[in-house]
Order: sequence, then C-alpha cells, then structure tokens
Amino acid sequence: MTDASEPKTSSSVLMIRPVRFQTNPQTAESNRFQQQGPSLADENIHEMALAEFNNLAAALEAVGVNVVIFDDTLEPHTPDSIFPNNWLSMHADGTAVLYPMMAGNRRPERREDILASLRADHGFNIEQTLDLSSCEAEEKFLEGTGSLVLDRDNHIAYACKSARTDLDLLGEFARKMVYEVVAFSALDEDGSAIYHTNVMMCIGLDFVVICSECIAEEQRTAVLNRLRGTGHEVIDISFAQMASFAGNMLELKSANGERIIAMSSQALNSLDDEQRKALSSRAQIVSVPIDTIETSSGGSVRCMLAEIHLPVRP
Repeated sequence: MTDASEPKTSSSVLMIRPVRFQTNPQTAESNRFQQQGPSLADENIHEMALAEFNNLAAALEAVGVNVVIFDDTLEPHTPDSIFPNNWLSMHADGTAVLYPMMAGNRRPERREDILASLRADHGFNIEQTLDLSSCEAEEKFLEGTGSLVLDRDNHIAYACKSARTDLDLLGEFARKMVYEVVAFSALDEDGSAIYHTNVMMCIGLDFVVICSECIAEEQRTAVLNRLRGTGHEVIDISFAQMASFAGNMLELKSANGERIIAMSSQALNSLDDEQRKALSSRAQIVSVPIDTIETSSGGSVRCMLAEIHLPVRP
C-alpha cells in the first residue's frame, strides 16, 4: 500500500439498487437511528425505497456525477445492501478494502462480481485487495466508511468507538493503508454509543460538519483542533440535527470538477440559515427525500454512496 495522498472527493460513486428492501432486525439493537413502527410494515416499503434510490441516482447524474449502479440479488436476502460503503472502500493507489460487518445478513453484501465488473466493464484498475473480513470470526468489526470518516488528502481516519468499530482493526487499517487514526468516544443524548462515525461527522475539502457535543468532553478539543489544523472550518450541528442525518452528507465533484454536496431533504431542512450558507457558498447542494430509507434503515445519503477513487485505465 502507498502512503501517497489522494483526491479528497470523487466524481464517481457506486450504488446498489435494492430488490428486497426492508428494515433489518439484526442491526436495530446497535443502530439508534433505525426506527421501528407500524409504518415499516407497509407492504409498499420496497417500492417506496426503490423510488427514493432512483431519485437520488438521477439527481447526482444530473449534476455530472458518474453513478455506477449494480442490482442487489434476490438471494441471499441482504436488506441493507443499499449501503455499500460499509463493506467496500476504494483508493487512488488501486486498493479495494473489504470490511468485516457485525450483522450476519450483511456479510453476503461483499460481492466479487462487483469488483470484477468495475475492472472489466467500467475501466477502473484494482491493483490489490485488502480483505479484513476474516476478523468476523473473532467478533471484530470495522464497517467501512461508516466506521471511518476519511480525510484522504491528509491520510487521517476519524472514528468513534462502538460495537461496529474495533480498535484493533482501526490499527490494522492504519498500518496497511498508512493512515493516522483519530479515535474518540461519541454518545447520543441518551448516552448510547453512536453506531457509525459518518452519522455524526462529514469531512469536505475545506469544512467539516460535526456534532461536537456528542464527543466525550475530554476528547472534544483534541478532535476539533486536529480538524482545524488541516484547514477545515468547523460547522457544528446539534443532537437534533444529527438525528435528522445532517452529519451524513458527502462532498463529491462533477466530471468538470465542480463541487457537489449530497444530502437528504431531511438533513437539508434541519440546517439553519447560517449553516446552509456556509455549505452553499462552497458547493452546489443536491438533496432528495429518502424518508423511507432513513426511517427503516437508520442510514442516509452518505451511507448509500461508495466513492470510487480507483485509477482509470487510459
């Protein structure tokens, strides 16, 4: 693996179109963002989620983002396949990293046919694969860029500790990919661990959206200083805004290099005027409503997008 920096944002993303979308009972205990209720039993939940998926993909394509879509498979049933960033990250040195996931019914989401098609059909180079998935046998998990919020330019991985984010695996990722790790504890208003780092923070080119009040008080200043020290303006969000997925946004770029910030309509609507101005002055905001996906699965737009940083064949 190389220690070279890579572009912080990507113009290509991988998305997985759902075929049997539903709420996942195996993830509910550790994901407090995942809601349960009678509405989730709606027989039309798959059709609703599929429409939201298609609208997001179309909105990104309309602003010049290259969206590479693969269909999920009917069997085995993987209800959270819509979130590929948890099993795969792709890097500018040609490395694809495969991650161990906590829920047993999420592990089949890892698909070699997708990696093969990225090579053969879409022109991306995968030079090597770092497969950490065997650690599932040891009950150790690291759920991709859900667990890790990567500052790719500075090779810093920010991670809040949880049942889905193992410290030993953080260290292994750091050694293999030559990253500095900034690990910290983060709790919601009820004192429960934040399940994924990417619901409480997002790193853009020159800004970070972060719910700093959820970070343990004795660690908060150090985390914020590290972010500011790499040139990021801190845009702080509240617990309520985090619960509306305002931390789960992602900066991308168009094929022409124009800056794009993707988020859900719920996330955008939760922001105040000053926060919106801080973001819209930097980039074009693309937002779509994905209420079904957010409510039933506890993830939002960023979770649905696996950035493709792989080199392209000439």
